[in-house]
Amino acid sequence: MHTLICGSIAYDTIMVFGDRFKNHILPEQLHILNVAFLVPDMRREFGGCAGNIAYTLKMLGGEPLIMATVGDDYQPYDYRLQKLHLAQQHIRRIPDTFTAQAFITTDLDDNQITAFHPGAMNHSHENHVHEAKGVELGIIAPDGREGMLQHAREFHAAGIPFLFDPGQGLPMFSRAELAGFVNQASYVAVNDYEGQMLQERTGSKLEELARKVNALVVTLGARGSVVMTDSRTIEIPAVTAERVADPTGCGDAYRAGLLYGIAAGLDWQVTGRLASLLGSIKIAQRGGQNHRFTRDEIAQRYKESFGSRPW
Repeated sequence: MHTLICGSIAYDTIMVFGDRFKNHILPEQLHILNVAFLVPDMRREFGGCAGNIAYTLKMLGGEPLIMATVGDDYQPYDYRLQKLHLAQQHIRRIPDTFTAQAFITTDLDDNQITAFHPGAMNHSHENHVHEAKGVELGIIAPDGREGMLQHAREFHAAGIPFLFDPGQGLPMFSRAELAGFVNQASYVAVNDYEGQMLQERTGSKLEELARKVNALVVTLGARGSVVMTDSRTIEIPAVTAERVADPTGCGDAYRAGLLYGIAAGLDWQVTGRLASLLGSIKIAQRGGQNHRFTRDEIAQRYKESFGSRPW
């Protein structure tokens, strides 16, 4: 069964400033701010929600199809996806644009200044769900605004269940639009902050929203996560990571676990625990696509964490 991953493909350029922003930004001079930070430590990572989710889902044994829009600078990512044997037939190149990218500068206190350029992502509506064949499950992850709205309508019209994952794109949508996403989706996944915002924007408690879908999942960081269904609430414990290196992409790894569990027909207890384990494995590595595992390794680590194997 193919899972259609609608979302962003992006480059993340991450720079480390060897001091503290507060030592260089004067509060009384913010109206004439003009600062420069020397960043001798810099790395470029492959990212974007669609790329990150597909990367982890493929290692689990899933069959992801990425649907995204990219720019003229896509070639390095193209080469990477070829090596990973990830299908690219639904990745559309938009001439005269850049692939979406984030420029993140972090200081010694882990404060961040981020600039995000959406580039080709703004053309995500040029892709259509019906162009992908053999799809039985999907996800709408953060992407261009019009593309997210359109893909939700197309999934719903095609009768394909999908997971709505608004992420940092949640503020782009009105109350009516967010309600529309929930009404069309089969599943919703948010972190605790996004969950609070979703409640405020829709005027409905999460418990009410959960009754409109098969499951609503809220991740709580180190406190684990919660799977809310119409009949019960399942608490999922966090898995202690070997080390905490970088949270970038942890939510995407978690969502890959959700998609795998749904597609494989696993119960919510197992699905949530698998997702939790994947988040802990990801956080031990820098970047969204540098963690590696086999299905057997995941099954063994799951057993070590929860006392039984997931499959």
